[in-house]
Amino acid sequence: MRVRIGIGVGTAAASPAELDEVVEGIRAAAFDSLWLSEVLTAPGFDPLAALAYVAGRFPGTKVGATALLPGRNLVRLAKQLATVDQLSGGRLLVALVPGLATGGERRAVGVPVPRRGDAIDAALPALRRMLAGGPLEGPASTDDIGDGALAPLPVQQPLDLWLGGMAPASLERCGRLADGWLPSRCTPEAAAAGRAVVVAAAARAGRVIDPEHFGASIAYARRRPTAGTGSATANGEAAVPVGLGALRARILAFTEAGFSKFVIRPLDPPASWRAELAELAEAVADLQR
Repeated sequence: MRVRIGIGVGTAAASPAELDEVVEGIRAAAFDSLWLSEVLTAPGFDPLAALAYVAGRFPGTKVGATALLPGRNLVRLAKQLATVDQLSGGRLLVALVPGLATGGERRAVGVPVPRRGDAIDAALPALRRMLAGGPLEGPASTDDIGDGALAPLPVQQPLDLWLGGMAPASLERCGRLADGWLPSRCTPEAAAAGRAVVVAAAARAGRVIDPEHFGASIAYARRRPTAGTGSATANGEAAVPVGLGALRARILAFTEAGFSKFVIRPLDPPASWRAELAELAEAVADLQR
């Protein structure tokens, strides 16, 4: 397996200077990629706009986004993805997500939570066809726009579209429609069981997902939070390694379960990204092979 480790910033980068610091640290430590997350109501940059900036300022950098799919204008999303892939020289990575189901984000996404799965089922094939040069269309067959096709197309043909999620319906959907799986907030054991469901669903649909296209997004904590405080407790401590040694062990456990692509991010933004990435490199960068 070709193990690759990207760095997730989430929505934490608060300024161009901070984003520059992260990318410089990633490049210096030879991490695989920069990942930004789309949360509409959180502070931070729009991921696709910010990745276009990174592509121009740091040529050759691989860039990844977890991007919302429900509620999007599909033609606009296809245009954005193709643009960033062009600007990055074919180095865009994409994981499409349904969006958070809590707080203001629940309303901001614009699609009720129970309908988001159906929205992805309809939208993903249409998005894939447009990115391959097919006619411009919406998520339903009645949404055909008529003349015209996406231009420019992505450099990558095909542009791989990954999904996440641990719910049974999400696993089935990934097997039927996606090019890869990137779950988060899960243990290696739970991910291994989910991987088997994805592979079986793909087989039933007459598809095969590349064995190299299974990854995990791993948040880590530097110290164990006080009970009742901090995101690690809220999300379940079992899924959050505490300390860089535990993070290294967690990545190794995932690789033993058949996972090879990772996005790791500190649960709390560090005081210095440069220092954090240097220490991360000492702890885990050698696992890339």
